[in-house]
Amino acid sequence: MSAAASSPVLAAGAVCWRVEDGKVRILLVHRTQHQDISLPKGKLDPGETLPETAVREIAEETGLIVGLGAPLGVVEYQLPSGRDKSVYYWAAEVEDHALANSTFASNDEIRELEWVGLARARKILSYDHDIDIVERFAELWERGRARTFAIIALRHGKAAPHGEWSGPDHTRPLVDRGRTQAASVAPGIAAYRPRKLMSSTAVRCVSTIEPAARLTGLPVKQTDAISQDAYEQGESGVDRIVAKRLRKAETAVLCSHGPVLPEILAAVGRGTGTHDDGSLWRASMLSVGEYAVVHISADHPESGIVAVEVHGPSC
Repeated sequence: MSAAASSPVLAAGAVCWRVEDGKVRILLVHRTQHQDISLPKGKLDPGETLPETAVREIAEETGLIVGLGAPLGVVEYQLPSGRDKSVYYWAAEVEDHALANSTFASNDEIRELEWVGLARARKILSYDHDIDIVERFAELWERGRARTFAIIALRHGKAAPHGEWSGPDHTRPLVDRGRTQAASVAPGIAAYRPRKLMSSTAVRCVSTIEPAARLTGLPVKQTDAISQDAYEQGESGVDRIVAKRLRKAETAVLCSHGPVLPEILAAVGRGTGTHDDGSLWRASMLSVGEYAVVHISADHPESGIVAVEVHGPSC
C-alpha cells in the first residue's frame, strides 16, 4: 500500500454561526448526492494548509466569506473505501455583510442551506461526529466565549545563515526556502481575517509577513519593540504592544523572532489572566515559518485564553 493510500484524507470546515433576535443560529448544509445534513466542510487541496481549506470550502459550499474563530477540534472516521478521514473544525461567525453578499445557489453538491438553533441541529444532523462538534461550539456559546479575536505570533521564514552574511544581523534576508514558507502560510493567516499586521524591523521578518499583507490588503507596521535586537539589549516593548492589541480586541499578526516569541505569548497569558500550564510555552517553540494562533474571548478577555493552535507551511 502506498503512503498516499494509507495516510488519512484531510478536510476542514466550520460551525458557521450568527445571532438572530438574541438567539444563536448555526448553518447546516443539505447535500444533494449524499442525501444528508451536515456541517460545511471539504477536502484539503494539494499545497493548502487546513485553515485555508476551511475558509475556501465554506465559500464554495455556502457562498459565505468568513474568518475563522476558535478551533473546535477534529473528528476521525473511516470512509466506505476503508481509508481514514480527519476533519478539522473551527467556529466562524457570519457577519451581516457576508450574509447579504452570499452567492449561494442550489447545485449538484449542496441542495439547500438551513439556519437552525442548537437544539434543532442536534436533532437533524445526520452524523454523530457533527453533533459532537456542535456540542463543543455550544459549550463556548453558553460560557460567553464563542466570539473571539486572535493574536497570531509568526516566526520569520528561513533566513541566510549568520556565517554566510557579512552585513548587520537585522539585514539578513530570507533564502528561497524562507520565501516559499512565507507564501505558503499567508493564506492560512488570512483565513483568520486579521485587522492589524505588525513586524520586527528585521528584513527577514518584514519579508515573511509581506505575502499576508498582499492577500489582506493591510499595511505592515514595523516596530523595534518586537525585534531580536531590542530583546537582547533588554529594551523589548512586547508587554506594551501586546497590551494594546488586547485592548483593541481585534485579530493581529506579530511577526518576530524565535527568542522573542515566548515573551509575546507569555504577555498574552498575563494580559488575559491565564495560568500557563506549559501550553503557551510549547506553542511558542515555533520552527521558521510557523505561527501560533492564540484565541481570546472578545466579550470576556479577562476570562483566560480560549484556545491555542499552531500551523506551518505546507512545504
